[in-house]
Amino acid sequence: MKPYTAHYKELLKLGLPIIIGQTGIILVSFADTLMVGRHSTADLGAASFVNNMFNLAIIFATGFSYGLTPIVGRLFGSGRHKEIGGMLKNAILANSAIALLLMAVMGILYCNIHNLGQPVELLGLMRPYYTTLLISMPFVMLFNAFKQFADGITDTATPMWIMLGGNALNIAGNYILIFGKCGMPELGLLGAGIATLLSRMAMLAAMMAVFFGRERYRLYAEGFNRSRIKKRSLAELNRMGLPVAMQMGMETASFSLATIMVGWLGTAALAAHQIMCTVGQLGFMIYYGLAAAVAVKTSNYSGTGERDDIRRSANAGFHIILVMALTTSVLMFIARDHIGPLFTDSKEVTALVASLVMPFIIYQFGDGLQCNFSNALRGIADVKPVMLYAFIAYFVISLPAGYLFGFVMDWGLTGVWMSFPFGLTSAGVMFYLRFRSRVR
Repeated sequence: MKPYTAHYKELLKLGLPIIIGQTGIILVSFADTLMVGRHSTADLGAASFVNNMFNLAIIFATGFSYGLTPIVGRLFGSGRHKEIGGMLKNAILANSAIALLLMAVMGILYCNIHNLGQPVELLGLMRPYYTTLLISMPFVMLFNAFKQFADGITDTATPMWIMLGGNALNIAGNYILIFGKCGMPELGLLGAGIATLLSRMAMLAAMMAVFFGRERYRLYAEGFNRSRIKKRSLAELNRMGLPVAMQMGMETASFSLATIMVGWLGTAALAAHQIMCTVGQLGFMIYYGLAAAVAVKTSNYSGTGERDDIRRSANAGFHIILVMALTTSVLMFIARDHIGPLFTDSKEVTALVASLVMPFIIYQFGDGLQCNFSNALRGIADVKPVMLYAFIAYFVISLPAGYLFGFVMDWGLTGVWMSFPFGLTSAGVMFYLRFRSRVR
């Protein structure tokens, strides 16, 4: 293990701020679900459907923005600092275009939400909440561009603090607007959507203020101001970002499409699914925070041509993620009967939540594996094959397994969740084998 010691330290130093920022997102999602669930079970069920639909768009958008990190990482590793600001300007244009495209797609879905077999009594709650999240899309995309730039130059602390501030604003807004505090009207689920929109606007404004006003970023801001939009840079961003977006989008789609199947089982199943998705994001975001550090370090080493360090950094990242996965699994098993009551008074929903803990534990290894090595591949700019692997794992394996277990074998909600270990583990194995073949 001695050759890995330095890599453990580097990854933890770089990754912990990302993990803290990601954990802040989970706390907001946790608070959203907790407050909405306390307002009403109907609000919780409506939030489950809308959040899972938007998770697909948000994760696709985030995946596209991730294409900037290895580009900036290679430029930073090879000392080409003046080119980084120009690449960020091109990334902002590319991210804006993707945001408009996603808004159009999600707008079409909004117009057909009544045709997706969801409980009719929830549609009146879903539509206004859906609209507020739709308006927030451009702010998410633009913030992501600045965040990935900062990560690529190894400044992971600045986005962390901004995200934590935005998360605190979101939680406070939830309390005021959901329950009608401080003289505001009681808006329920719509209040949660408005709080999310305002926090995303604030985070983008803060990140822009830091970029154009902070001395550390002066060289990059000058490059940003003096550069022009270049077709070559846009093409490179699309070449890197679209495969990652497709890979992450297909993974999220397997959960989002599973949500549609869960909706066929009723409001209680949707509520339990939302609770476990919220809690389950804890593991994913922590793993992905560390894996994002793996992407940064492997891209830095790629810029200097240090292949042994590329391999060791990726392996060291997986070692750390395994410890995280084991810790998460133990905590979830211990708390399995206490999770549901945190969110709802419904005994039916609480029992369904407890039944999902074992499928959750089973897929932790696969989730950590696929997070780590998909990011290692991103760091070395080998992203095209991940689209095919993701399609096989999530659409050929996971979704059919969910329908088979949930409805053909009549296992219900637990059966739908049993499909996730198959999809995530198969994806992780394919990503690992590809990385091993590329870095020997």
